[in-house]
Amino acid sequence: MNLKEKGRELFIVFLASAVLALSVSFNKNNLLIYSFISFVIIIGINILIKKFVGYKFETKVKIKFWSWYRYGFRKDAHFKKPIPMLWLPLILSLFSRGMFWWLTVLEFDVESLPERASRRHGLYRFTEVTEYHIGWIAALGIVANIVFAIIAYIIGQEYFAKLSIYYAAWSFLPLSTLDGGKILFASRGLWLVMLIIVLGFVGWGLIIV
Repeated sequence: MNLKEKGRELFIVFLASAVLALSVSFNKNNLLIYSFISFVIIIGINILIKKFVGYKFETKVKIKFWSWYRYGFRKDAHFKKPIPMLWLPLILSLFSRGMFWWLTVLEFDVESLPERASRRHGLYRFTEVTEYHIGWIAALGIVANIVFAIIAYIIGQEYFAKLSIYYAAWSFLPLSTLDGGKILFASRGLWLVMLIIVLGFVGWGLIIV
């Protein structure tokens, strides 16, 4: 990744963190800075794990802001132009007066690294990137957020743990091009197993500070 791409992704992480921090800190200005730092770490962990898993699959993971494009399973079930969704957490927090959080504004694309692309011929044509690979990249990013939520809770950072769990849960929604949608398309069995895990941790998140 060149310097320009690194700068772009850092900008995405910081802007996404700022938006989410503002949405969860409605009428709680004392939590704004802590929430911002927490989301930088939470999103950073999610992205780093995705990039690591993607690298193991000989792919390159690119992070971008979530845009709503598809609204159904058919190939033609999509809008003419993607609708940017960065504003959604702020709007929902404003209208609910901070009672409702929407904690996902990012998605990712995957492309083959040169070494994988060079093997897309003959006996090695199966090495192309599939929905299965993409689903596992998304799934392990969510798992990483849950694991770090547990660690945070153990060391006394209950609020960070709660944000990390909720971020994982919202990312898991099988909507549009969110992580949950990628997991569902990759494997319904994997999605169902993770659904049970995520719901269990959401229940736990509701009772911690």
